[in-house]
Amino acid sequence: MTVRKLVGKLHLWLGLASGLIVLIVSLSGAVFVFQDEIRDFTQHWRKVEVQARPMLLPSVLQATATKAQPGSTASWTVYNGPDRSVAVFLGKGEEVYYAFLNPYSGELLKVQNLKSDFFTIVQDLHMYLLLPPTIGKWVVDIAVITFVVMLISGIVLWWPRNKAARKQRFSVKWEASPKRRNYDLHNVLGFYASTLALVIALSGLCISYEWLMDGVGALANGGRSIAPENAEPKVDTLLTARAARPVVDVAYAYLRQQSPQAQMLLIGPVSKAEPVWCTAYGKSLHYYHRDEYRFHPRTGQVLLNQPHTSKSNGKKLADMNYDLHTGLILGVGGKVIAFVVSLISASLPVTGFLVWRGRHKHRKPHRQPILATA
Repeated sequence: MTVRKLVGKLHLWLGLASGLIVLIVSLSGAVFVFQDEIRDFTQHWRKVEVQARPMLLPSVLQATATKAQPGSTASWTVYNGPDRSVAVFLGKGEEVYYAFLNPYSGELLKVQNLKSDFFTIVQDLHMYLLLPPTIGKWVVDIAVITFVVMLISGIVLWWPRNKAARKQRFSVKWEASPKRRNYDLHNVLGFYASTLALVIALSGLCISYEWLMDGVGALANGGRSIAPENAEPKVDTLLTARAARPVVDVAYAYLRQQSPQAQMLLIGPVSKAEPVWCTAYGKSLHYYHRDEYRFHPRTGQVLLNQPHTSKSNGKKLADMNYDLHTGLILGVGGKVIAFVVSLISASLPVTGFLVWRGRHKHRKPHRQPILATA
């Protein structure tokens, strides 16, 4: 068997084994790409009028949110931007809620159950196939790894053997038979989308595996690992002193002072033994350009001050990963590209199956020779 035939067999059987999962993951990813735009259009409580007064402190907004959902506990608080409502995550047993408040007046705008939210379901479908996360994650990751192998093997199979074949590999013969048209769609669309599909697939795997993201970051750093930059500071649990005001308010004031141009702020939950995670994002609903801070949960002492400008190229690339995965790095145009590439990725298992079915269906059965009998 030649190398090309071996690659063809590999491409075929991996495709048949993972095709359905790749289809689901790609379609759900395409839907999720425009989640912010669709939410803004359908959920009026996400937007507020800008006012000429300071936004309320996190402790005030959290208190209002927990009153609206008795028995719940506030965790993450997100200041989404000057013209957007503040979101407070609320936990109540196994239920998780999102409370939206006007950051200027403190008015409660909406309490949303995340388990029944459409895009939360789409995200769980994309990441776990709606299975328990410990199981679904492995199933999806194996399918994505298989998809990466298939993209590479597909390029090998697509690669023209001579100049005459090269002219036929870049376009679909729309006037040909349905069988040939489907074959061209599989090969031509797969080729054009392969590079960007690889970026989306690999960036998704980097979200799942920290060691892979560290390896990509080290490559961008010329061999230097980004693990030290990702190291979390230790909390001295023996300290008994307490901040004069709520730690979330201390952190909020510090972020406003240190990152005055940031449009979006993330204030983490306060625990006993873990630092309070806080992040200042340069642009609303964008996650690449960010300054990172950590605070002591009792004293409010600054444990980490890591502005975007101080980060290595590898760490900046790691920060960029989500925006690369969704196309957000290029704005709306990048999202459109990610959407189209995701749709093409979803089509490849379908067209590939039809190619296999067409060949298998029309294959002539092997006939045994008729033996003469005495």
